[in-house]
Amino acid sequence: MNSKKPAGGSNIPYSDDMDPNNAISQQLRAIYQEIESEAIPDRFLDLLEKLDAAEASQKRGADK
Repeated sequence: MNSKKPAGGSNIPYSDDMDPNNAISQQLRAIYQEIESEAIPDRFLDLLEKLDAAEASQKRGADK
């Protein structure tokens, strides 16, 4: 049990389960973990490779 006090100055202790932000944070964590486990699309990886190649080419041109 957490000894936090609810907003409004009440002296009634409450647990994290009663904290409305706790439910939101749990849902956000679940969504983030689901998205994090998804594979990166090949199209996006190809685009990143092209960007890396373009930056390397530009750097080589600037070094001359």
